[in-house]
Amino acid sequence: MNNQSLNIETYRKHYEIQKIGNRAVREVQEENRKKGIPNVYSRNGKLYYELPDGELTRDDPMAVRN
Repeated sequence: MNNQSLNIETYRKHYEIQKIGNRAVREVQEENRKKGIPNVYSRNGKLYYELPDGELTRDDPMAVRN
């Protein structure tokens, strides 16, 4: 096996693993929406919450407020 075929096979495996991971994330996001659980994302070190109605907020909806 030469280096080029090894690199192509590595790329193919990576692509398949990434597809499986992306599919799993989409399924969990949809399940969270159905259950009323916010999805949490990080961008540039800041957390964003996607509420089940699709609204995005920086305020943690699960935080206990006094």
